[in-house]
Amino acid sequence: MRVMQVMGSDKRGGAENFFSRLCVALGESGLAQQVVIRRDAPCKQDLLDGGITPVELPFFYSGDIATRFLLKRRIAQFAPDIVLTWMSRATSVCPTGPFVRIARLGGYYDLKYYQSCHHLIANTEEIVDYLVKHGWPREKASYLPNFVDETPVRPIDRAALQTPPDVPVILALGRLHSDKAFDVLLDAMARVPAAHLWLAGEGGLDAPLKAQAESLGIAGRVHFLGWRTDGASLLAAADCLVCPSRVEPLGNVILEGWIQKKPVVAAASTGPAGLIETERTGLIVPMEDADALAAALNRVLTDPALSGRLAEAGHAHYLARFSRKAVVELYLDFFRKMVP
Repeated sequence: MRVMQVMGSDKRGGAENFFSRLCVALGESGLAQQVVIRRDAPCKQDLLDGGITPVELPFFYSGDIATRFLLKRRIAQFAPDIVLTWMSRATSVCPTGPFVRIARLGGYYDLKYYQSCHHLIANTEEIVDYLVKHGWPREKASYLPNFVDETPVRPIDRAALQTPPDVPVILALGRLHSDKAFDVLLDAMARVPAAHLWLAGEGGLDAPLKAQAESLGIAGRVHFLGWRTDGASLLAAADCLVCPSRVEPLGNVILEGWIQKKPVVAAASTGPAGLIETERTGLIVPMEDADALAAALNRVLTDPALSGRLAEAGHAHYLARFSRKAVVELYLDFFRKMVP
C-alpha cells in the first residue's frame, strides 16, 4: 500500500504539528509514503528530523493551477493507492486519478472544497456530525483522533519565569484571541488566591489582556510568556492545565495535559466537552462563567486527592484512546479498508 500525504499550509499550528507527527509515525511503521508540503513550510524541519525528506511545491493559493500540474506529475511518478490531503488548500489542487482521494478536516470547513473526495477524515466525532448534517454521506466519513508529542521532557525551571517554587501554577496555552476566552480566565484568577498563571501564546489581545490583569490587581501573578515551543516542559512544571475556550473544535491541549499527568479544567466548548468525562478525567464548567471556572481551579489546587485522581484517569484514557501507537494503528486499519 502506498500513501501520499499533502499539506499546503505555510503556518505553524495544531494541524501542521500533527501532520508532521503522523507522517513520521507512519514512516516508522513501515508504510510506503510520500509527503508533499508547501515550499519552506515550518513543518519541513520536523519532517527532516523524523527521517522524512518531503517534496516541496509552491501552493501559491487555493486552486493554484501550477501546483495542481506539479502535484499531478508527482502522483504519476509515485503511483499512490491513496492521496490524503490536509485542509482546503491542498484539497483544492489535488487532481482526480486512479487512486482513493481522502481529505482530513480539523474544523468546520466549507464542504464545497471537498466534493470530489471519496472519503473524509474528521478528528472529532462532532465534526463527523457536522459533515453529515451538511449533506455528506455518513458511510463516507470517519473519525480518527490526534495524538500529541509523547517525548519525555524535563520541567522548566520556575525561577526562569519569575515564579516562586512553592506557589500553585496554572498553565493556559493558545493564541491570544477572543475564541480562547482568556478574559474569562483572568476574571477567574482574581478568585484563585496565591496561584500564578502562565499564559503561553501571542496574538492581537496581548495588550488588552495585560491591561485587564492590571485592573484586576493580579498582574504580579500572571505571566505572559509569548509564543512557546516548550509547552510540554511548561506543563511538566505546572500544577494544573486550564482551557477556558469559547470556541475549541478539538482541544489538543487537553491531550497534552493528559500525557503529562496533569489535572485538566476546561470550559464546555465542543472539543473539551467531547473529550473529558467530568469528575473522572477532568472538570468541565459552563462557558463564560468565571465564578464556576474559579471554583473548579480552587478545587483542583486545594484537593490533592482529587487532583491526583483526575490526572491518573486522564493519563490512562489518553494511553487507551489517543496514544501514538493507538492512533497510528487506527490510521493503518483505515487505509487498509479504503484500498480495494
